[in-house]
Amino acid sequence: MRRDFFGTDGIRGEANTWPMTAETALRVGMAAGSLFMRGGHRHRVVIGKDTRLSGYMLEQALTAGLLSVGMDVFLFGPLPTPAVAMLTRSLRADVGIMISASHNPFHDNGIKLFGPDGYKLSDAQEKEIEALVDKGAEAALTKPRDLGRAKRIEDAQARYIEFAKRTVPKDLTLSGLKIVVDCAHGAAYRVAPTALWEMGAEVIVIGDKPDGFNINDQCGSTHPQIVAARVKETGADLGIALDGDADRVILVDEKGQVIDGDQLMALVAGSWAADGRLSGGGLVATVMSNLGLERYIESLGLKLHRTKVGDRYVVEHMRAHGFNVGGEQSGHIVLSDFATTGDGLIAALQVLAVIKGSGKPASQVLRLFTPLPQLLKNVRFTSGQPLEDVHVKQAIAEAQAKLHGKGRLVIRASGTEPLIRVMAEGDDDGLVRRCVDDICAALEAVKS
Repeated sequence: MRRDFFGTDGIRGEANTWPMTAETALRVGMAAGSLFMRGGHRHRVVIGKDTRLSGYMLEQALTAGLLSVGMDVFLFGPLPTPAVAMLTRSLRADVGIMISASHNPFHDNGIKLFGPDGYKLSDAQEKEIEALVDKGAEAALTKPRDLGRAKRIEDAQARYIEFAKRTVPKDLTLSGLKIVVDCAHGAAYRVAPTALWEMGAEVIVIGDKPDGFNINDQCGSTHPQIVAARVKETGADLGIALDGDADRVILVDEKGQVIDGDQLMALVAGSWAADGRLSGGGLVATVMSNLGLERYIESLGLKLHRTKVGDRYVVEHMRAHGFNVGGEQSGHIVLSDFATTGDGLIAALQVLAVIKGSGKPASQVLRLFTPLPQLLKNVRFTSGQPLEDVHVKQAIAEAQAKLHGKGRLVIRASGTEPLIRVMAEGDDDGLVRRCVDDICAALEAVKS
């Protein structure tokens, strides 16, 4: 079986098309269940999902596969990915599963798996599941008497809300703050507004009416201009934009300026360092984070460590080297004192705690450095390996030579979509644009 059955964030693709079919979900359930069936106790798995129409199909298929190998299944319904990770540990489950394609449109879906420790599975574990799916896991089918049972867990959302609120000081109140929150018609459409309101904020909610089709549709963290407009319209103090499964967050200050994950990591890392709470002597980000973040972190006497793209790789580096702050420019913020994966709500609450404590408007707190000019463009491809083309390689080499000592160049294939992502940054905006445009033109030529 091809390794891209699993991408950088689980299995993902167009719903009802390989690999995101009911049959695949059934087999993944059987394979994951058999892999984590260890010992003589009653084994359990927890399953959450976002609000996509295809979630019903995949939830039922996964459940059937898991029950067939003797796993008991606890169903949460719509719930953020980080909540599923947290409840995997809290409920002493043997495996956790989230059905979501994160920030992708409704017609895509995906399956994310967590081990009993609440962390995403390693590459080795994913390969084991691929092998079991490929050859068939029928050998793991249990006897009729040992089939699993499934039931709905009605208080999963309340459990997560209370957990999130406990990550900030007990005496913290958001009273006096007017906050716009865009839930992207996704998994956090109930929990995020409820948590903010219970903490005292005046909450204006958008993106909270999922219909199975509108998740991430011109809303949420990939379209922060929507929440920015509402912030300015209502005179709010802050805007919070989540994505479909609420594992990432983008903020907007009271002026409508968008604050990305790099700025949020800088704020949390600097605040925690000042309080003596920062571990590892810095933070962990990916190759996509702006060079301005790196320079700012170094100005604080801290170190920025970079990994390849994907919050799972950020988490792996954090765990291996003792960091407790990491994330991605896109808004995956991993605070390992509280969570095992990116958590949009918890990250937002940590930032709100700093803003509230400062007594200053968000615009004076959230923008800690000036980002270097950075440009990212995507080129879609349908087949082949365009990065292996000789003309593309030549364009990349020429761009690298132009940027040498003046900036950075990152070209990579997306792990979740058929895209080549071309990013450049540097002190010269014109040079950055020329480098990206030249490489994209070479990639487009391969397609024609």
